Amino acid sequence: MKSKPVLTEAELKTMLDAAAAEANRNAWPVAIAIVDDGGHLLSFLRLDNCTPVSSEICIEKARAAALGRRESKVYEEMINGGRTAFLSAPLRGALEGGVPVVVDGQVVGAVGVSGVKAPQDAQVAKAGAAAVA
Repeated sequence: MKSKPVLTEAELKTMLDAAAAEANRNAWPVAIAIVDDGGHLLSFLRLDNCTPVSSEICIEKARAAALGRRESKVYEEMINGGRTAFLSAPLRGALEGGVPVVVDGQVVGAVGVSGVKAPQDAQVAKAGAAAVA
């Protein structure tokens, strides 16, 4: 039987705090979601003045990154590049802003962010993911 690292409550707090700090440093009102490697929601925070729809979008971005084992931006680029058939794939978060969390070479989860421009969402998500990587 194989063993794998898993996210604990301590790592979730560290990642959420790092992502929120990055967002607050830039005055970006975002929603932040952290999921496990199966895309299941583990932690969530919606900062003040963030739009309600961002709550749903950030979760889906995180799920896309966790299940696909890559940044959600990859799927957005595929679709924008003309591979429109990918729109029928079961990933609803095919937008930039989902980043996998990699520990010891294994994806253990992902951080998804929504609320500002796509590269800014990704910047906040990367700050969260980097806090434990």
